[in-house]
Amino acid sequence: MFARMAASLYTLGFTFQSRLRNDEKGATAVEYGLLVALIAVVMIVGVTAFGTQLSTFFSGLGKQTKLVP
Repeated sequence: MFARMAASLYTLGFTFQSRLRNDEKGATAVEYGLLVALIAVVMIVGVTAFGTQLSTFFSGLGKQTKLVP
């Protein structure tokens, strides 16, 4: 009786442990979410810091190539 209960508990523990090891989808999704958030922050900071300079640069470039009237 005790051996059977010990075997059942061992199997339950082993199954739970293997599920924890194999379930990496949630962690991967969180990592991708953090990367997307970091990229968004960098883009916002870049546009805020260099937005007017880039606009002036591309306007001048467009006038030189006569694409902008």
